[in-house]
Amino acid sequence: MKTISGIFLTCALLAFGTPTHLLAQAAKPAAADNATGDAAWKELEKALRPPVPPEEWREKRPTQEEIEKFKEKQRDLSSAAADKAKDFYTRFPAHAKAPEARAKEHEMLGYAVQLGATNQTTRLAEIEKERLKDPSLSEDDRFELRAQAVQREAVKKRPEGMEAMMAEFEKGVRDLQKEFPKREEVYQMLMMVLQNSSGEKSRALAEELVKGSAPDEVKEAAKAILKKLEMVGKPLNIKFTAVDGREIDISKMAGKVLLIDFWATWCGPCIAELPNVKAAYDRLHPKGFEIIGISFDKEKDDLVNFVAAEKMTWPQYFDGLGWKNKLGTEYGINSIPAMWLVDKKGILRDPNGRDDLEKKVEKLLAE
Repeated sequence: MKTISGIFLTCALLAFGTPTHLLAQAAKPAAADNATGDAAWKELEKALRPPVPPEEWREKRPTQEEIEKFKEKQRDLSSAAADKAKDFYTRFPAHAKAPEARAKEHEMLGYAVQLGATNQTTRLAEIEKERLKDPSLSEDDRFELRAQAVQREAVKKRPEGMEAMMAEFEKGVRDLQKEFPKREEVYQMLMMVLQNSSGEKSRALAEELVKGSAPDEVKEAAKAILKKLEMVGKPLNIKFTAVDGREIDISKMAGKVLLIDFWATWCGPCIAELPNVKAAYDRLHPKGFEIIGISFDKEKDDLVNFVAAEKMTWPQYFDGLGWKNKLGTEYGINSIPAMWLVDKKGILRDPNGRDDLEKKVEKLLAE
């Protein structure tokens, strides 16, 4: 769209019969600007491309250190891409791609902050604050902006532990619930809180979701958690032949503190928890701590090879049914990792053993 001054300039030139070669000369700066802007956009597009994981990762599973270094690279590249996007729309505010560049700046800053770029949080918050002032912003976009902010505030509490992080997260979700009472995502976020809660809080939240206006899938998941909570304080009856041939019977493991680990080799969060699980096992196994893995894998070789490579010496249940895993179905497992702690008497004591695993095991060992 032409500005008012631009329209008057064009009309004046035509009215006085300006020679065509002068008109062509007058148009050159704009054409040059467009060409420069197009070239800058192509450079920005290159910066927006995510880094490709090393080729050797296809053949060999990366170490945790290698993964962390790659995440640092992603973080730095995301920050750099956000800077390039800002530079683009600042230099070429009238370019057709300027609005998209603004959106990309926000997107890249979000990635950078998720990957640990704490120096970008203030900048990201300011951009979101401005966007939220836009009356033409759709409800979907408005909710997405608010939800991202809630998640970031919760992550800031991570150094204080899972309980503090979830408390902050729930606080933000409750605010979202007031602003967007009909959004299904709010109930899914409350389900995340529920999955990381325990005791009476867990029961109260599960009952709230079951009785409220949550989507059916959330209600079913909450019912499954209520079922698990009903098992707390009761003995578990798990008996099977492990993938390596060992006969496992919890009723014959009195005197041991057990971790029942529902997991799979294809589950990213499960793999992320593995260093903590192995550390607890290495330190506390001599004192009577045992682990029983319940695998949701479909391919036996995937499980056997992974367990061997990671030196996971504890027994693994496998039936090749994936999410229809017999024990997972019996015990209402609808998300993994799920870690249950069983005391020396074979009683299920904690259906949420992930947080502070070592401390919880030590406490049970001391009983």
